[in-house]
Amino acid sequence: MQTFDVAIIGGGIAGLSHAYFLSPHRSVVVLERETALGYHSTGRSAAEFVLRYNTPEVCQLAAIAKDFFDSPPDGFSDIPLLKQRGGVMIATTEKAARLEEVFRTERAFTPELEMLDEQGLLTRLPVLKPGYAAAAFYDPNFWDIEVESLLQGYVKGARRNGTEIRERHAVLSASHDGQAWTIETSSGAVRAKTVVNAAGGWADPMAEIFSVEPLGIIPHRRTAITVDLPEGIDISDMPEINEIDEDFYMKPDAGRLFASPADATPCEPGDVQPEELDVAWAAHYVEEATTIPVRRVAKSWAGMRSFSADKLPVIGFAPDQPDFFWLAGQGGYGILTSPALGALAASLLTGQSRPEGFAAQALDPHRFSPLRFKV
Repeated sequence: MQTFDVAIIGGGIAGLSHAYFLSPHRSVVVLERETALGYHSTGRSAAEFVLRYNTPEVCQLAAIAKDFFDSPPDGFSDIPLLKQRGGVMIATTEKAARLEEVFRTERAFTPELEMLDEQGLLTRLPVLKPGYAAAAFYDPNFWDIEVESLLQGYVKGARRNGTEIRERHAVLSASHDGQAWTIETSSGAVRAKTVVNAAGGWADPMAEIFSVEPLGIIPHRRTAITVDLPEGIDISDMPEINEIDEDFYMKPDAGRLFASPADATPCEPGDVQPEELDVAWAAHYVEEATTIPVRRVAKSWAGMRSFSADKLPVIGFAPDQPDFFWLAGQGGYGILTSPALGALAASLLTGQSRPEGFAAQALDPHRFSPLRFKV
């Protein structure tokens, strides 16, 4: 039975980014239950990078991560990790005042925001139904993330440093003998001094396997569809469309239109599938807000977004088990924050100084500690 310094449970973006940053300092094994890495939340992401419109802490993490996305280490990726998309925030008449308030607030952080009149709006969004939006502004700071290149960059880098990544290794049970964990999996046992819980929607059930108190991390289902475009319509360079209160969002996707009703329904962890009603809402928004007829839904799917009680990530050693480390609760922001959170988790686990960027953003890593949930 092999013994490692650290066993990371979960082969999604959280676990693999952590393995990438941790592997120069510790021997690491990643245990993934599925046959493919990034199968659940990572592989079903909208692949969006934004600097604003999230909680202050997530915005700070995005700002820290942006440096990595813009200038990854040599050999990390053969292509740029971000492609500028731009985004247009829209509001109907009932929400126009709300949009103008958001515009004034956000312009303090992003001076290049541009308020759009109807002509400017339809120039930016030629498929938007005329008259649907009463107010809108354009933000250039939206990017598409090359998720597969990012994921493979983490995988290749971790493997170069000796990390073993084992698919088809579902964790079945665990025990601690005072020195290390023995972890029984569906494909054999391994030993590790420290376990990292990067199990996404399964984070709480995984903690229970290790006799660690769960933290109340709940997966939520989010639905997306793609629809075909009318012949001759090319939207490949069109910005993302965002409804001001996130009732829906849409963007170009591989020659089709991607749309989501931005649902967030608590669910059991698993291979989540879209509900017919949520698919219908997504199609409804496409037909209500755009000139694109939904003759058929080309594809529909759902993914999990796992949240802690305060909607912030949980990173740090468990209060009740010093050899168990939480890396969970990234919500829908795990991919865009992965360079920051992966590096932060590695620094906390090894006792090194916090990564560059946290001081500049005045972001205290203890903000994400699991200790915050203890009364």
